[in-house]
Amino acid sequence: MGRAITVGVLAGFAAGLFGVGGGIVIVPGLVMFAAFEQRAAHATSLAAIVVIATAGAVGYAQAGEVEWLVAAAMAVGGLVGAPIGSQLLNAFSERTLKIGFAVVLLLTALRLVVGGTPAVSESVSTSAVALGGFALLGVAGGVIAGLLGVGGGIITVPALTIIAGLPLVVAKGTSLAVIVPTAAVGTTRNHRAGHVDLRSAVAVSAGGIISAYGASHLSLDLDPALSSVLFAGLLTITAVRLARRALAAPATT
Repeated sequence: MGRAITVGVLAGFAAGLFGVGGGIVIVPGLVMFAAFEQRAAHATSLAAIVVIATAGAVGYAQAGEVEWLVAAAMAVGGLVGAPIGSQLLNAFSERTLKIGFAVVLLLTALRLVVGGTPAVSESVSTSAVALGGFALLGVAGGVIAGLLGVGGGIITVPALTIIAGLPLVVAKGTSLAVIVPTAAVGTTRNHRAGHVDLRSAVAVSAGGIISAYGASHLSLDLDPALSSVLFAGLLTITAVRLARRALAAPATT
């Protein structure tokens, strides 16, 4: 359990600092250091994310850095998307899941680096059309969460900054608020399918609670450009290591 706790500490730091659920650390961490098979790692990661994302979201909420109407709309979409992603988890091979996860990470990193600093809106629209768009974004994040065992923040944080023009720190806080119910729904489905290792999920969660809360406060004063570069670097390193392991392994179901 020591390795799972260590993975949780690192994941919590990533969650609080970057507004993601921490799955980008948990999934490869469980696979590479705790000998999890890929499908179980995805499902167990999502279970741990429920707790870790909650701790991070509390930190941002205390500083008033959460757009609650946007979060609510995205959460509704996430509740639709997460079960779809969890169902798809059974449809892909281990190798496909690893490579797909790596591709998503690399594309997100590339967009963060080449996109420059997004224009920040003074206020975000909460019209019915805008909220509908946020709900659709939540569906996409939910599918990613259920399928890849991440909170969906690797998609929603860049989208909220690039498309909606939210300040990066607000995008992070809003993303974490959305991740909690989305991950909970996906975890329920995964547990019924027998993919979740609850003991390991608890150990990862225990390791991540304090680091997620602390890192969320650290993120409040972090330069947005530096934050984007650090986030992109983390995604790239994780993707390359995961892709190398996937390509080196034989294709299995």
